[in-house]
Amino acid sequence: MLFYLPAICQDTRTEVAGIPINYDESKVPTYTLSNQLILENGEKVETPETWYTKRRPEILRLFENEQFGKSPNRNDVSFKVFESGTLVFNETAIRRQLTIYFTKDTSKLKADVVIYLPTKIKEPVPLLLKISFAPNCLSIDDPDIKQGMMWNREGKQIPASEGRRFGAFDVEKFISNGIGVATIYYGDIEPDFPQGIKYGIRGHFLKPGMEYPEPDEWGAISAWSWGLSCVMDYLETDKQVDAKKVALFGISRLGKTVLWTGARDDRFGMVIASCSGEGGAAISRRQYGETIKHMIDSTRYFYQFSGNRTKYGDNPNTSPIDAHMLVSLMAPRPLLLQTGDTDFWSDPKGEFVAAVAAEPVYELLGKKGLGTNVWPAAETPILHDLGYYMHSGGHGSLPSDNAIFIDFIKMHFIEK
Repeated sequence: MLFYLPAICQDTRTEVAGIPINYDESKVPTYTLSNQLILENGEKVETPETWYTKRRPEILRLFENEQFGKSPNRNDVSFKVFESGTLVFNETAIRRQLTIYFTKDTSKLKADVVIYLPTKIKEPVPLLLKISFAPNCLSIDDPDIKQGMMWNREGKQIPASEGRRFGAFDVEKFISNGIGVATIYYGDIEPDFPQGIKYGIRGHFLKPGMEYPEPDEWGAISAWSWGLSCVMDYLETDKQVDAKKVALFGISRLGKTVLWTGARDDRFGMVIASCSGEGGAAISRRQYGETIKHMIDSTRYFYQFSGNRTKYGDNPNTSPIDAHMLVSLMAPRPLLLQTGDTDFWSDPKGEFVAAVAAEPVYELLGKKGLGTNVWPAAETPILHDLGYYMHSGGHGSLPSDNAIFIDFIKMHFIEK
């Protein structure tokens, strides 16, 4: 999928929402990252068992309370497959389409998912699950995908046929490498604007008399993440998909979403997070590019996080969490952080710093981190269990990045 925003990539603004922007490394304040291998009671984490049973749950709870918010259960989720298998792309792939119903009332809150699998299936295949900014019919070049609805920039729901295509995702490239592809439109789960709660899944779960969730309850990112877990609920029932080898992929705010999903739902075997930036893989304490204060501003993206996130806008150092801890929650599963060397707004160096700081957790669990603390040049991928890749260019994913994604997936899911 092409999602490239030159205006942001070559950002020359000095402030956003009246809040200054720092693009000068010499002005990054002094900061200290907490040691994620120290329990809250001060004891060291020296064994995988202690990480899994004590420290990881502590960190997960902190991110639930202080950044993304707690999500409800999925007891009422159901599925309807309305296309079980159609040959497409010169008969190299099978297309499957289904609808996920998020509540008992199947007339309202629902989302369509399209899945492509290689036709030459001898055993369950690994799959890339992409959460997209556009409806399925605008995300993939396939005229027979069900036409849905979408939310425009004005917060109105319109037919998808009237929407904008960001660029078709190259499904065939993945299929030819033995990797399935599935996609879901994030707006079907929760519209991406402050009033979206009225139309999305969060509104359904509001407590009686409440117009907005409690400060420790879910923001929109957690809602999108919740929807991805619903997709996994279905994938576990699809005998042609290896549900233990599902890689999540998302860009920008959806990069944050897939990181949080991989952290809270360990059924996902891999995450590929593109330019996730502040609130994702970039260190908040660096105060470089977009900051917590920019994000939680009332005119911007406060609704994407739990209400508690607003406590840390003036001073990220007071927060008990930072991005390296979020990255650590993926361990020991493979994680690839993809970014761009001119995407200063998303702080590509800050993402690298977080990955370096997360390496001790990967090593504790017998996996390989980046193996270096030297920030690599653009187009120099580091592909271990923990990976980092910075293309030459700006915000998002470029078509040329797909080869790196495929190499990473094959390395961990196929060529073993």
